[in-house]
Amino acid sequence: MVLHLLPERPTAAAPPSPSRPVHPAGARAGFVVGKSVGNSVVRHRVTRQLRAVVRAELDRLPASADLVVRARPEAATAGSAVLQRDLRSGLDRLLGRRDGR
Repeated sequence: MVLHLLPERPTAAAPPSPSRPVHPAGARAGFVVGKSVGNSVVRHRVTRQLRAVVRAELDRLPASADLVVRARPEAATAGSAVLQRDLRSGLDRLLGRRDGR
């Protein structure tokens, strides 16, 4: 899996409205699971697994952060434990690098 982190969400150019607050509460995550991962059944299964794994780790990110998780073809055969291990490892590298460690 490939992780992209935007630590600070850019401000919106349009004025805020009741349906779209200026800064949504909490970190957000998005997923990219392309056709190289498998057919639609496999891609949806991988997306569900990634969503569950990321939900458990989202509190590690700053409240204004956006995280994009891109699944590689190997994710099709990986179990949730492997995806969780890879996500934790990737977040450790990203957050460590950002903190200057």
